[in-house]
Amino acid sequence: MPADSKVQVRTRSMKRYSFLALAREALRRHRGWPGAWRFPDLKPRYRVVIVGGGGHGLATAYYLAKLHGIRDVAVLEKGWLGGGNTGRNTTIVRSNYLLDDNARFYEHSLRLWEGLSRDLNYNVMFSQRGVLNLAHSDSQMDAFARRGNRMRLNGIDAELLDRRAVARYVPLLDTSGNARYPVLGGLLQGWGGVARHDAVAWGFARAADALGVDIVQGCEVVGFRIDGGCVTGVETTRGTIEVERVGLAVAGNTGRVAGFAGLTLPIESHVLQAFVTEPVKPLLHHVVTSGAIHCYVSQTDKGEVLLGGDLDGYNSYAQRGNLPAVEHVAQAAVAMYPPLSRLRVMRSWGGVMDMTMDGSPIIGKTPVENLFIDGGWCYGGFKATPGSGWVFAHTIAHGEPHELNAGFGLERFATGRTLDENGAGPTPNAH
Repeated sequence: MPADSKVQVRTRSMKRYSFLALAREALRRHRGWPGAWRFPDLKPRYRVVIVGGGGHGLATAYYLAKLHGIRDVAVLEKGWLGGGNTGRNTTIVRSNYLLDDNARFYEHSLRLWEGLSRDLNYNVMFSQRGVLNLAHSDSQMDAFARRGNRMRLNGIDAELLDRRAVARYVPLLDTSGNARYPVLGGLLQGWGGVARHDAVAWGFARAADALGVDIVQGCEVVGFRIDGGCVTGVETTRGTIEVERVGLAVAGNTGRVAGFAGLTLPIESHVLQAFVTEPVKPLLHHVVTSGAIHCYVSQTDKGEVLLGGDLDGYNSYAQRGNLPAVEHVAQAAVAMYPPLSRLRVMRSWGGVMDMTMDGSPIIGKTPVENLFIDGGWCYGGFKATPGSGWVFAHTIAHGEPHELNAGFGLERFATGRTLDENGAGPTPNAH
C-alpha cells in the first residue's frame, strides 16, 4: 500500500518545543502556544482507520504517516486519548525475554524508546534506571542464568546478581536470612526503566496530528462492513466510514471489537490492579519485580511508591478490581520492603489485560482481508508501544508483517507454533 501522490497531504505547522521557545513564551505570558492537536470532524472516507486512541494506536498512525507516507489516516477513540490501558499501567520498559521472537521485538522497541523524546519533540520522561527480577529459589536462579545467557547472545544487556549484589543494589529490600521471601539473587537489565504513560500518548498524538492524521475522540466503533470477506467500512456512533484498511489496537477490548467482524480470538480479558502510596523522598532508585510473589515496586518522579501484582483472577471488562488482590500486593510489598509499612496508599486503579494463550502478543493479519490486529499484550503492552506501532504500521502499509512481528501472527495458534515465554501452557491467567 504505497503512498498515493494524488492524495492531498494534510499537514499543519507544529511549534517546536525547546528551551528558547519556553523562554520566549514566558515573556508573552505563554499566550502563543498552539493546541497540541486538532479536533477534526470525521470524514466519510479514509485510507486507513486505526481503532483505539491509546499508545499503540497513536504510534501506529504516527509511523504510518512518517515512515510510509500514508497520512489519510483516522484514529478513532471512544473516550479520550490514553484513557484506557495506556494511562492505567505501571510504566515499566524492558526487553528481558528468553525466546528469540520476543527478545528481538522488545529490544527493537527499547531502542526506539531511547530516542523517542527527540523523535517526537516531546519529553516522554524515559528513565533507564534498571529493572531487576528477583530469584527466590535455586531453580529460579538457574532459569535466570539461562535467560540471561540467551539475552546476551541476542546482544541484550543482562547481568546475573547474587544475594550480596542484590543487597547492595536495593538496600531497602529485606535480603536477610530471616526474610519471609528469601532472596538468592536476581537478573538485572540495566537498560530497562520507566517512562511517563500520559506523555507517551500525548507525544505520539501531537506528532501524528502534525503529519495530517485525524484523531477523533468520543467516536466509538460499533460494527464493520464486510463484503466478500474484505472489510470496506467502519460503523461508528458518528456514522459509517468507507475505508481501505483497518487496524485494531483496543487492548482489553480486542475480543469484543473483533467480534464485530465475526472473529473469535484466543484471548481472555482480565483485570490487573496497581496503586501508589503518598509521595516520599527518593528511597527506591530502580524497578524491582518478583514473578514468584507477583509483586513489583518502583518509585515515581513525584515520589510515590508504585505497586502492582498479579491478575485479579476473573474475566472482566471493568477498569476496577477487588480487595483481595490489593491485600496480597500490600502484604508482599511490606514483607519485602519493611519500611513501606509506614506509608499510606493514596489511590488505586485497574486495567483490562487481553491475555493470550501463550503470553505473547498478536500483531498481523486476520482472516478478514484488510483487517489487521494488534492485541493480546498480556502484561507487556506499555513497553512495546513504539515497537508495536512501528511494526504494525509496516504490516498495514505492506499487507504483510515485518520480520520482527512475523512470529506474532494469529495463525500460530492453529499451527501449534506458539511463543510460550513462561512455559505455563495454554492458560491465559498463568501468563
